[in-house]
Amino acid sequence: MNLVNNVYLEGAKLVMIDRRRIPREIVPVIADNYEDVARAIEDMVVQGAGDIAITAGFGLYLAALELEATEGVLNIEKMENAAARLRVTRPTGYHLAALLDRIMERLKEGDRPVSEEILKFLNSVLARQREISQDTGRHGETLLESGDTILTHCFAGSGLLYMLQYAKENGKDIKVICTETRPYLQGARLTAWSVSQLGLDTTLITDNMAAHFMSRGVINKVFTAADRIAMDGTVANKVGTLQLAISAKYYNIPFYILGYGGPDRRTLKGDDIPIEERDPKEVLEFRGIPISGSDVHAFYPAFDLTPADLITGVITRTGVDLRKNTG
Repeated sequence: MNLVNNVYLEGAKLVMIDRRRIPREIVPVIADNYEDVARAIEDMVVQGAGDIAITAGFGLYLAALELEATEGVLNIEKMENAAARLRVTRPTGYHLAALLDRIMERLKEGDRPVSEEILKFLNSVLARQREISQDTGRHGETLLESGDTILTHCFAGSGLLYMLQYAKENGKDIKVICTETRPYLQGARLTAWSVSQLGLDTTLITDNMAAHFMSRGVINKVFTAADRIAMDGTVANKVGTLQLAISAKYYNIPFYILGYGGPDRRTLKGDDIPIEERDPKEVLEFRGIPISGSDVHAFYPAFDLTPADLITGVITRTGVDLRKNTG
């Protein structure tokens, strides 16, 4: 799942490979402007916190490109409007807002990063993101032992894939169980497929099977990612993470977070993290086909909060932070 191959520029347009259709189809979605990018993010064309952030950055690049073409100068107020529109697309994760803020700060400081400078900055962020994922994966690999069967949830990003690749290169025999992750099936379409492409033994289960497999002693460790980590250790991640952490705690199974760059220092506690509530229609339908009665209601919080005392350790680019208050 290389972002460079999935989100890229063609002239003044941004091409996004629709991750809702992977792996059965490779379908490009074309964005002509930042509003197109914002809608694509909201519609889940791009998935994964880090990848979403970079895509939003490309949206700001398109806004700068358009302003340069139509007005000849970079209008700060209009750039702020574009950034504000992109920020609200996915409120729970902090990576998107943090990246846009860094670009806008450079504008306000007088660096005036015209479109070429924004693009240069984004390319440097992409390279840095790859390094962080590799470092995170390398530290995560040290937690794996040959013979382990691990459970993962949703799409934990390239750090998970690097971790598994390094384990394989070091001769470790690792099996991976992936939850399907309703309603967008990121675990089935992205994670399970990507892991299987590494040549690892890969098993897909429905979201409600995890505790059963834990109770049978099948799972040795659990690894998920985090869309945001508060300073108190609370982790926001794809909804369903909390119930996995509770079950893992009950069965004394280590539960690890791939935290990449670490906590958001602006978020002091879990209660400060906004939980995105998506359209209930996404739960009531599957690919446009209703799956329940017309009078049935639904509710879809896209994320949940896992408290620090359920987490064994957080893996970042600098190492593994083991929680002292876990068994």
